[in-house]
Amino acid sequence: MARKFFIGGNWKCNGTLEEVKKIVSMLNEAEVPSENVVEVVVSPPFVFLPLVESLLRPDFQVAAQNCWVRKGGAFTGEISAEMLVNLGIPCVILGHSERRSLLKESNEFVGDKVAYALSVGLKVIACIGETLQQRESGSTMAVVAAQTKAIADKVSNWTDVVLAYEPVWAIGTGKVATPGQAQEVHLGLRKWLHDSVGAEVAATTRIIYGGSVNGANCRELAAQPDIDGFLVGGASLKPEFADIIRSLTVMKSQL
Repeated sequence: MARKFFIGGNWKCNGTLEEVKKIVSMLNEAEVPSENVVEVVVSPPFVFLPLVESLLRPDFQVAAQNCWVRKGGAFTGEISAEMLVNLGIPCVILGHSERRSLLKESNEFVGDKVAYALSVGLKVIACIGETLQQRESGSTMAVVAAQTKAIADKVSNWTDVVLAYEPVWAIGTGKVATPGQAQEVHLGLRKWLHDSVGAEVAATTRIIYGGSVNGANCRELAAQPDIDGFLVGGASLKPEFADIIRSLTVMKSQL
């Protein structure tokens, strides 16, 4: 079964009320392929989730950027998975490298968060990726395999999981993994899933790439056989996000 192309827009900690309305208006006017061809999810900051959900075109979905590891309660400042479900938010990003590094979220903690979010009915974009030091030391696959194993240890059904490979050294730096570098890791992850989880999970789980993806580099990346889409940062706030959404169909039309 073919894996549907997946485009996620991570707005991170950006935007005012007026700016968010302008971004949504831009997205609503964009000419992009049908949702039968490309699945599009945008992830605004928590405070704008209800607004974006209410204004956004129906063929795009909304995701949160994080949620708590268990049911809500005395956890000041956190947002529970149940709250997202109550708001009608279908998806959440978990394990982003900025949270792993700045907030010291461990592989095991991320695995627990993914499992809990799935258990209450959320879809999950689970992020993994190595630092520049880890890449230069030749440990990229060991690092991303360990991050993926921590999720696999807690998750039995991968239907609602999208795996996002984001090399830390390429996030927000302007540096991008070459198509060959990205494909090598994506293929390695798919082989790991095949050997450690199962052939069906390996064949059907979407593995998307993130790390300074933009309108100029997206088509060449989209041409790689094991890259099933993108998790886009800064460019998701700009008109070129529509170019990225169209990257797969544009690439196919040029073959």
